[in-house]
Amino acid sequence: MYPISNLTNTATITGASRVSALTPSREDEALAFLAERPVHTFGLAGMIGENGVLSRHNRGTFFASRNELGQLDGVALIGHNTLFEVRSESALRGFAEIALSCPNVFRVLGEWDKVEQFTDYYKRHGRTVRLECREQLFEKRWPVEILEAVPGLRLASLADLELVAPVHAQMAFDDSGVNPLETDPVGFRNRYARRIQKNRTWVLVEDGRLIFKADLVSDTPDVIYLEGIWVNPADRGKGHGQRCLSQLVREFLTRAPAVSLLVNTKFERALNFYQKAGFKVISYYDTAYIEE
Repeated sequence: MYPISNLTNTATITGASRVSALTPSREDEALAFLAERPVHTFGLAGMIGENGVLSRHNRGTFFASRNELGQLDGVALIGHNTLFEVRSESALRGFAEIALSCPNVFRVLGEWDKVEQFTDYYKRHGRTVRLECREQLFEKRWPVEILEAVPGLRLASLADLELVAPVHAQMAFDDSGVNPLETDPVGFRNRYARRIQKNRTWVLVEDGRLIFKADLVSDTPDVIYLEGIWVNPADRGKGHGQRCLSQLVREFLTRAPAVSLLVNTKFERALNFYQKAGFKVISYYDTAYIEE
């Protein structure tokens, strides 16, 4: 089990902003703040909506930054995956200061310019960023091309865990250079099993072979965020991926006006796949992996 960070009671005053732990009583205020830019805050809003601000499943601690008037100017999750939405440089600096004292920061994700500022602050204080990746934020809205249906596309069950977990772990390794099945096999399997139990993973399996998988990570009224979309290399070029993705996107767009996902720019084939599926690039993000 991953405990909530021991930084819960941390508070810092940086410039004109004061940063402190976000409490459940302020959850609605934080969600309203994040809803002002839903395309860019799906990760934070989705995590709060699913787990609340106090949960071991967040693998970190939520913080709020307030300006001299007491108004929110930033919300962040600081922990294994560190995400933030800021409206001032002092809020960004305050979150970076707290992250410096957090021992389990593994990945920092956000809009490229803000992550660049965040990691520059890290580096000035002697911390090592071992890998930095540029990503494109893709978005799909109506209309969606109607392709041939895929009757076998279904929600995964726990019986599929050993089919999908190694694939997802390999995708994580391709992005970060770290395979979670090697560094945290029990925790990784437990987290993926929970995702399956919450009906967040879709698969196409034929004769015991995984052909396609996709994971829904964040589900908000404004945007649904996907990750881990994979087509078996032996079955690529046959249309499975396009048909499965089209079918899922049509379903998701009945619940939210947009579907989004991030793609590492080093994966040219993946970029072409989403462009062919009608996704549009709307922003650029950076992911920074921190040396422990």
